[in-house]
Amino acid sequence: MNLITKQEALSNLKRYINEDLFELAKQFNITTFIDNKQNKGWKGLLLERLAGLDNNSIKATNGEDFELKSVAFYYVKKKLVPKETMAITMINPIEFINTPFFESPCWHKLKSIIFCAVSWHGMHVPKSHLLKVDEIILPEDSKLIQEVKSDYEFIRNKLISNGFSSLTGKDGKWIQARTKGSGHGSISRAFYARKSFIEEILN
Repeated sequence: MNLITKQEALSNLKRYINEDLFELAKQFNITTFIDNKQNKGWKGLLLERLAGLDNNSIKATNGEDFELKSVAFYYVKKKLVPKETMAITMINPIEFINTPFFESPCWHKLKSIIFCAVSWHGMHVPKSHLLKVDEIILPEDSKLIQEVKSDYEFIRNKLISNGFSSLTGKDGKWIQARTKGSGHGSISRAFYARKSFIEEILN
């Protein structure tokens, strides 16, 4: 694993703002399309490379952890809005039951983020640019994070009371726990940041 500081990763990524990500993917031999459909993970892989990272298990040389996240945006009446929610982390039900929010993988992933906004121009359209790179630090005592903590604890109590299958994307103001994986039979769950959460942290 390549160990670099968060500031190095930020600096590396900012060099590519407004660059064509499809062209950069070719330079790094990252497959963007499989059977005429976009390879869902190609942007994440490319951004890791552009940041100078070997993979998404990121620990800086100064001991500071950070998470690299990206979300696609598109224009609505000349305003950029998130196209999608943001995956935070997979949920291990046993770990989730026994772990309060500020000791959880969910908080570990959220507390220090390098956030990349990329453009979206339609399904399977070979066009995307890196729009913005921001360092997002979320203080524990902020109103937003206290509300995220409340979401987490509500969902955790629901798991304890009603079981893992009871977790749905309907729960939570800022974060949700919903199925992850292909097909309607998927039983895995992951935490996602809602679109409103993404807009809030960027503001």
